[in-house]
Amino acid sequence: MSISEFLLQAVGAEVIAGIAVAIIILIILASSIKVVREYERVVVFRLGRLLGAKGPGVVIVLPVIDRIRKIDLRLLTLDISKQRIITKDNVTVDVDAVVYFRVNDANQAVVKVQDYVLATSLVSQTTLRDVLGQVEFDELLTKREDLNKRLQTILDEVTEPWGIKVSAVSIKDVAIALEMQRAIAKQAEAEREKRSRIIMAEGELIASEKMSLAAEYYTKNMAAMRLRELQTWAEIAREKNMIVVTGGDSGNLGPLLGILKEKTEKSSEKQESDTRALIRGEIRDLFESKKEKKESK
Repeated sequence: MSISEFLLQAVGAEVIAGIAVAIIILIILASSIKVVREYERVVVFRLGRLLGAKGPGVVIVLPVIDRIRKIDLRLLTLDISKQRIITKDNVTVDVDAVVYFRVNDANQAVVKVQDYVLATSLVSQTTLRDVLGQVEFDELLTKREDLNKRLQTILDEVTEPWGIKVSAVSIKDVAIALEMQRAIAKQAEAEREKRSRIIMAEGELIASEKMSLAAEYYTKNMAAMRLRELQTWAEIAREKNMIVVTGGDSGNLGPLLGILKEKTEKSSEKQESDTRALIRGEIRDLFESKKEKKESK
């Protein structure tokens, strides 16, 4: 082999080695450069020790030496499946809810808990059963907002050491058995019947009070009584009905009622005696007049 051939082989080997080294360097750089989005953080461990959360932007990670874990800082939605709960008044209900939370501290979410999503889900289910088991069924239906705030406060206190912030808790649906639905429907029907009767009784009371005031006013003002009577006749005539007015002046109806009222206020014994004497006198006069007519004939 000549010297020229040997040099060419050496140069070719060096070129190949240089290309291989360049490729290896490019691969290392590609694996070392990480692009972190605005809503993400990268928690870096170097030789097992926590370096902290990095990002957003370009993050340099040493291959083989560093280990990373990406954490999403956006608001996460956790759907709690239906939980069979027995309320304080022994009513069995199926309740499901939604929990809204986000990672507030990426370092704590990685170091303190293995899987913060699973842990938050299990704590939410347990807290939901505990809290709703201490309230009555009516409170569960009418005070849902207060229960949501109470659940949020408890969950936030439990998950705060994990770097988790619970933003809101919302109870979605409350399902009960068919028999309980019928019982509630009967209770609601009875409650509506009670309210309707109370309203009718109040209306009757108010109407009677107003009618009493009107009657008292009519007794003091006979002209108003007469006008009211004429107005009633006009309303009846508007319906094309036949009006039958018995004999006597209707204008004297008020004084007649007043006279009868005064007579009824007298003692019953004296009234009966006066009436009997009056009837006897009228009968006596009637017989005497008939007797005189016969004698004259």
